[in-house]
Amino acid sequence: MSSMTVLGFDYGKARIGVAVANTLTGIATPQSTVTARDGAPDWDAVSRCLKEWQPSRLVVGMPRKLDGSDSAMQEPILRFIRQLEGRYHLPVDVVSEQLSSREAEQRLKSARQAGRKRKVRKEEIDQVAAAIILESWMQEYAHG
Repeated sequence: MSSMTVLGFDYGKARIGVAVANTLTGIATPQSTVTARDGAPDWDAVSRCLKEWQPSRLVVGMPRKLDGSDSAMQEPILRFIRQLEGRYHLPVDVVSEQLSSREAEQRLKSARQAGRKRKVRKEEIDQVAAAIILESWMQEYAHG
């Protein structure tokens, strides 16, 4: 498998977590949080992320309800994906993500108990959730 840089997004109507991964190392790193107003991302901030990391492809998490049905976020996320494709002309993969934000919160709380002093912020949860989305994409990609 050749090495490529991938940018992952945990889309939310107020905040979008961003993480970066390299398929060679298989490590996803939380990067930043892009603000969104009424579901519209700060495209300048998204563009800066793409300019900085020069990814070969993008990955967006798509939550499902526990019963496997579509979540209320499906339409806004699909719109975000279409906009990413239209603006940046990069392939966008969609990863089914369930509970990535909850897992992110657990990881951060564990880190905090292991000596971290400050409170876990929502922005950090979004960034770690984006990293978790990338990790699951890489597992699928590596075995796909």
